[in-house]
Amino acid sequence: MNWQQILSLIIVAAAAAALARGAWRRRKFRFDRDTHCGCAATGTAHNQSSIVFHARKGERPRVVVKMK
Repeated sequence: MNWQQILSLIIVAAAAAALARGAWRRRKFRFDRDTHCGCAATGTAHNQSSIVFHARKGERPRVVVKMK
């Protein structure tokens, strides 16, 4: 093996170790990532609405809001 193959194997091993560490490490709690909307008001009722953005090339973009 020459030095380029050894260096490439070290880089691959370091990347694999970093990915494995990230998979097993516990994440810190963050409101914007761990809750639905990121707001602190959790006592309010949860309505199931959705917003759909629709745009195609050459057409007028539109926004559809569905309230359930």
